[in-house]
Amino acid sequence: MGKGGSLSDSVLKKILLSYTYVAIWIFLSFTVIVYNKYILDKKMYNWPYPISLTMIHMSFCASLAFVLIKVFKVVEPVSMSREMYISSVVPIGALYSLSLWLSNSAYIYLSVSFIQMLKALMPVAVYSIGVALKRESFKTDTMANMLSISVGVAIAAYGEARFDVWGVMLQLGAVAFEATRLVLIQILLTSKGITLNPITSLYYVAPCCLVFLFIPWIFVEYPVLRETSSFHFDFVVFGTNSFCAFALNLAVFLLVGKTSALTMNVAGVVKDWLLIAFSWSVIKDTVTPINLVGYGLAFLGVAYYNHAKLQALKAKEAQKKTQQADDEEQGRLLEERESEGNGKRSESQN
Repeated sequence: MGKGGSLSDSVLKKILLSYTYVAIWIFLSFTVIVYNKYILDKKMYNWPYPISLTMIHMSFCASLAFVLIKVFKVVEPVSMSREMYISSVVPIGALYSLSLWLSNSAYIYLSVSFIQMLKALMPVAVYSIGVALKRESFKTDTMANMLSISVGVAIAAYGEARFDVWGVMLQLGAVAFEATRLVLIQILLTSKGITLNPITSLYYVAPCCLVFLFIPWIFVEYPVLRETSSFHFDFVVFGTNSFCAFALNLAVFLLVGKTSALTMNVAGVVKDWLLIAFSWSVIKDTVTPINLVGYGLAFLGVAYYNHAKLQALKAKEAQKKTQQADDEEQGRLLEERESEGNGKRSESQN
């Protein structure tokens, strides 16, 4: 009885911990998105400089990652040559900087709720780029599902009260660059046996992003900021905002490490619905019934995509276990034959 009780307590503890990690990630992701919107929106804090904000984030994250790895040795750095860094990390850093720049820029033109709806296109972009780069195999049913997600997002866009063409182009560009980055991580890093967690990712990628962002910043935002003599750097606002961005990366590390990447995808769907509700009720963004119908259709498509991925993972795991069992059985039979052969040889010698 005691044994069964302890097992139940252990399982309950694991479930509660998993939900805690999910709740922390949702809270931090939610906070970063709303905080970025607050800083960049001209009707709120009114600091519409997305490149500068992204550079502040990258500087803060790179510095903290350096301290955690080199001083406190929380995680071990990955062994990487200069050639490997240039050929693998630099392209990923370039794509990440573009993705962050464009996604933060979109907050100036679009509502939080509509941006979350457009982000539902991420699986479509990842799958399409994966097929184009031969990392994914083309499947008619998967492509049909991608089409249903796209139709849902198109309906949501049709019903958007604050539709802005430039804002939509920025967000779609951000989705495209982020999807390409995710596929390139598989090609340039994972396939070579290099695995980066969020802390080591920031350690290697954030300085690279900073360099890439510096180029457009010099021409686009620096001249404007130089003329705005009234601006004073608000350490409280930008410090807490940057800390939230770094904490979000740690939360990703915890969530994926203690649960799975799929759990994060499912949690992401919950977070999107919460953001849409928050955007409508607190920020007072207009969310139309057509918006909800379109996003509902896209949501079903994303949910089915996550379910299909889970089934594929289970099948792959089962296949691996079967293969392992077969290999063990073959090894055992080989050993038996060898021992029988040795026994016959010793009998013939006698």
